[in-house]
Amino acid sequence: MPNLKSTVGQLGEEVAADFLKRNGLKIIEMNYKNRFGRRLGEIDIIAQDKNEFVFVEVKTRNFSTYQNTLPEENITRAKLHKLSKIANQYLYQNRLLDASYRFDAISVWLDNNKKMAKIKHIRNIFL
Repeated sequence: MPNLKSTVGQLGEEVAADFLKRNGLKIIEMNYKNRFGRRLGEIDIIAQDKNEFVFVEVKTRNFSTYQNTLPEENITRAKLHKLSKIANQYLYQNRLLDASYRFDAISVWLDNNKKMAKIKHIRNIFL
């Protein structure tokens, strides 16, 4: 049986992917991990916004417990460094080194009582 944390995280990623699709982005891959060499980390969602690749970090929280916190506060400098490394690996592996790309974050608060989610999309988190 999966633990609650992974279930909440997976549900948040699905909600985020649906949100991106509704906003015109194409989902390329979810939960990307490099296949060769030392594991560098994971990218929650790789999407395409017109001619730009978008590497998305998703942070999910339970609304009833964490309604007054910002999930994106848990995106640390170390996490950003890992995200950059794994994104560069993805671009290299897919021969996309000249491609335009950006890094976004999506915060998701899940409200199980109302069966809904609050979503905050932050574009260009490296700026």
